[in-house]
Amino acid sequence: MHLRPLDPIEARVLGTLMEKARTVPDSYPLTLNSLVAGCNQKTSREPLMNVTDGQAQEALDALKLLSLAFESSGSRVARWEHNFQRGVGVPEQSAVLLGLLMLRGPQTAGELRINSERWYRFADISSVEGFLEELQDRPEEKGGPLVVKLPRASGMREQRWAHLLCGPVEIARATSETQPGTGLEARIHSLENEVARLRTTVEDLCQQLGMSHPGHTE
Repeated sequence: MHLRPLDPIEARVLGTLMEKARTVPDSYPLTLNSLVAGCNQKTSREPLMNVTDGQAQEALDALKLLSLAFESSGSRVARWEHNFQRGVGVPEQSAVLLGLLMLRGPQTAGELRINSERWYRFADISSVEGFLEELQDRPEEKGGPLVVKLPRASGMREQRWAHLLCGPVEIARATSETQPGTGLEARIHSLENEVARLRTTVEDLCQQLGMSHPGHTE
């Protein structure tokens, strides 16, 4: 399916609907207030945004016209849910990766596997890479590529992937803005990844023990 490029707020709204459907299913579909709060989270978002209620509603109306979101019936308060997989025509695993790329910006296959833990458990990094390559090689008759592999940045061992749902990526800018360099930036990046791994482990343990997640900010 050929889609027009989304604008950044539409992508954030769509990605947030996709995330909350998986991470907080009891609160899904989302009210406008919940959706705006999710769009403006200070965690798991790159870049940070300050989306207003009006902007979110405009994005929802636009996504509805694209058959990517719809309003649920049977509720006194309007609630919204996404229709991404059917609307774009991709399997579940590909939808998960695209949702993460919309919310968190360019990431390596390893980062995507870590960040997807609460959405979908990929067997290994090669599985993630396989779905990314399918999205990159998507034929034109199905709508064309949905991701692109960015050039390797200085000081990085792995290349990052970016989504194309908002149109072509400005490669030089994406690489310089999102790739950590050497020295302190690289160490910080490594520590952030380690914190993400530890957080996932703690959340899994809490879920198994029936405990609430400490520091949970969803």
